[in-house]
Amino acid sequence: MKEIDARGLNCPQPVILTKKALEEMLEGEIITIVDNITARENVSRLAANLNCEFEVADKDNCYHIKIKKLGKTENIQNEEDIVVVITSDKLGRGEDALGTVLMKAYTYTLTEAAPAPKAVILINSGVKLVCEGSEALVNLEKLHSMGVEIISCGTCLDFYNIKDNLKIGIVGNMYMIVEKMNKAAKVINIA
Repeated sequence: MKEIDARGLNCPQPVILTKKALEEMLEGEIITIVDNITARENVSRLAANLNCEFEVADKDNCYHIKIKKLGKTENIQNEEDIVVVITSDKLGRGEDALGTVLMKAYTYTLTEAAPAPKAVILINSGVKLVCEGSEALVNLEKLHSMGVEIISCGTCLDFYNIKDNLKIGIVGNMYMIVEKMNKAAKVINIA
C-alpha cells in the first residue's frame, strides 16, 4: 500500500499527488495523509468522483484517507456536459448596477434553459454570487436543487474573506476546476 504524506501542502497539491498515485496503479490501495479539513474534503471528493472506495480516519490531528481502486476510474463524457465558469459577480463591463441586474437575469435563465449545465464554477469575484446577500443566490440555489454542481474556488473565497458566508455548493480547488473544465464537452465562460 502506497502512502502519500500531503501534510502541510497547499491546495491543490494533495489532490494532484493522490490522483497521480491512482493513475500509476491498475488497482490497489493508497493512503493519503492531510492535516486540514479542506484537503480531506478535496481528496475524498476526488476518490468519489473516480468511483473509488474510500474511508477517512482521524489520527493524531491528521486525516488518513484510505482509497481503494478497483480498476479503470475514468469518467465517461456526455456530449451535453456543459460547464459554466463565472468569473465576476457582475455580467459585462460598465455600470455595476446594470452588471448586477444582468447577472441575476443570466442565472435565472440558466434555471430555465435546457440542457442545464453539469456544473457552475465560480472564481474570482464570482464566488460572491453564492454568498449571503447575493441577488443571484436564489437562482443558483434552484440550479443546485436541480442537481447542478456549484463549485466555488477556495482561494477566491479566502481572498475575499467570505468562506463563512457560503450558502450553497462546495469549496473546490484549482485542480478540481481544471479537471471539470477539461472533461466538459463545452465550457461557457461568463465575465
